[in-house]
Amino acid sequence: MPHRRVESLWMKHFGAGDADESQGLVPRDELAECRCDSPPEEDSGPLQRPKISTWEAGWNITNAIQLKLTLIFRGEGLFVLGLPFALHQSGYVGLIVMISAALICSYTGKILVSCLYEEDESGRPVRVRNTYEDIADACCGNICPGVGGKLVNAAQVVELTMTCLLYLVVGSNLMCHSLFFLPVTPATCSVINFLILLPCMLIRDLRVVSRLSFLCSLAQFLITFIVIGYCLGQSARWAGRGLSAVAVDFDGFQVSVGVIIFSYTSQIYLPPLEESMADRRDFSRMMDCTHALACVLKTAFSLLAFLTWGEQTKEVITDNLPVAVSMMVNVCLLVKALLSYPLPFYAAAEILQNSVLKTDTSSGDVTERQTLLLRASLLVLILVMSLYVPHFSLLMGLTGSVTGALITLMLPALFHLQLKWTQLHMRHKLLDVMILLLGCFCSISGLICSIKRIITAFGDK
Repeated sequence: MPHRRVESLWMKHFGAGDADESQGLVPRDELAECRCDSPPEEDSGPLQRPKISTWEAGWNITNAIQLKLTLIFRGEGLFVLGLPFALHQSGYVGLIVMISAALICSYTGKILVSCLYEEDESGRPVRVRNTYEDIADACCGNICPGVGGKLVNAAQVVELTMTCLLYLVVGSNLMCHSLFFLPVTPATCSVINFLILLPCMLIRDLRVVSRLSFLCSLAQFLITFIVIGYCLGQSARWAGRGLSAVAVDFDGFQVSVGVIIFSYTSQIYLPPLEESMADRRDFSRMMDCTHALACVLKTAFSLLAFLTWGEQTKEVITDNLPVAVSMMVNVCLLVKALLSYPLPFYAAAEILQNSVLKTDTSSGDVTERQTLLLRASLLVLILVMSLYVPHFSLLMGLTGSVTGALITLMLPALFHLQLKWTQLHMRHKLLDVMILLLGCFCSISGLICSIKRIITAFGDK
């Protein structure tokens, strides 16, 4: 039958494959490099995923934490390459926050993954949980069984769907600017980008996502190096320009801190990513290297841009660039926005499949058809939202304030304290409490700021 031939080709090129999945081990010290003194055990689960290398995992994390360097929302508009302006708003404190945020987000990512493990009778850590949902259920099981995992899944799906929506809107806007010589509207560009992204619903192999993330990271590096290269060529203008020691505008400072912290977030992707790694012992080192690289590039990018334009640093840094350079950067941004889309879409689809379709139980052709239908429905939903949702940037800011701080800072610290309390040193307990308080501050202040803007936007009408 023709449809069976199509499904066979799809499973061959995009399917999960038949690779054996191993039972990984991590050390007792969650912050140390992973070690394994015995060979891994085989998983007995019905679904076995293909393995990805440490490099491929690193490209996915780099994609997740570098993409937010270029896509920043503030007020009622989309601001591209927004970190230089965030640094201008926050001064020297922002520079410290930029470095500290890399350390904090790397730490919360590692402690989140450590919550997937428990010690066996011999004191050896063994992976007993698979997802963020499993961790939440383990922590909330005595209070509200099953509810905690569902709430975490809902927060993840909202965050990931909004991220996909962001890339589609960004890609449409950038395509309109790049094709200014043609009579195309943003709606037309959204449909064109939707057709380009349609094959995403066929991707069921994380290795495919990793290769796209690699290309996305190359586009990001190209953007960064173009701007840094231009700024270095303007070094004669740096004299007498420096950051302010104190941030005067509290609202601007608060927004800047939120922009900087959430430019490093990748926690949603970590549990399935670590599970798919061929050598999980490299996870901690991979997190350190990717966040260190991101920190160096973001700091250099932001500082050099501010030194070049000083007080004239604009919220849209491409407005500071010459027309030719700005056009080149915008084309790279368009490519990057489209290549960034598969990672959050894949993660959102996996969560929905596990929650709605229960893909841990194989059911043949019916399951494959349901999977395609679910993924196609998600793609169409994102397209419809990109065309009809009003005040999209305000909605993005509101949901990001709630789900971003919750998933990135608050829940990893809270779960780590609850599951590992007896194993933690006092300094780790204090650090987790401080991160929990920081997450509460970012969430509450971001929520208040977003609500104020929504009231202002609808009040002006």
